[in-house]
Amino acid sequence: MVYSTNAIESIHARFRRSVRARGHFPTENAALKCVYLTVRSLDPTGKGRQRWMNRWKQPLNAFTVTFEGRILKPSY
Repeated sequence: MVYSTNAIESIHARFRRSVRARGHFPTENAALKCVYLTVRSLDPTGKGRQRWMNRWKQPLNAFTVTFEGRILKPSY
């Protein structure tokens, strides 16, 4: 469940900005890494991690399966 369309548009804008800044990618893995790093940089201070995990629980579970070993486990 996503609470706000503005949040989705904000993430899409960050994806577009990061992809546009790099121009082209030599492989599909390079493009996936760019998107992955963009997702990781959404909360660089880590202060909003708990709130972010609560709102994005289902997508986070999907990312954890897709990018096994890359997503940090929550430290409650």
